[in-house]
Amino acid sequence: MSGEDDSPKFLCDAMLGGLARWLRAAGYDADFEYGIEDGELIRRSAETGRMVLSSDGPLFDRNVIRRGEIDALYIPRQLTKLEQLRFVMGRLDLPLRKPRCMGCGGELAEVPKHAAVEEAPPLAFRNCEKFWRCSRCGKLLWRGTHWHKITRRLQEAAGRE
Repeated sequence: MSGEDDSPKFLCDAMLGGLARWLRAAGYDADFEYGIEDGELIRRSAETGRMVLSSDGPLFDRNVIRRGEIDALYIPRQLTKLEQLRFVMGRLDLPLRKPRCMGCGGELAEVPKHAAVEEAPPLAFRNCEKFWRCSRCGKLLWRGTHWHKITRRLQEAAGRE
């Protein structure tokens, strides 16, 4: 399909749910399932072509990863979530992109302001001109103080302080 997004897609192990959320905010497709076992993580990566992100050292001893059949990146355990994001973005030379829903990873589509009147908090509706809806979970979003804090942290993680 022409115009297909060729940015990396990620599969985070059971320890990296916070990183998955921040990767989504940075605009990347990042799957996460709490409690996923290593074998299932490897199987899903092989099926989908997603890069595995893990802090589980023994996982990197598996032949499919050592031989490069599955792309994987070890994330040092001592890093905070934002340090993990900075590490991944730096190691893979990733730019910030259009944000995705931090909760589910769905793409965000702008919706007309009038369509948000019933759902948006009154203060947000009064003060914001643009609203977005997640194409997957349906959550309504706007650029309020929370969005601005997230954007500032993303810029720090991308080295654009």
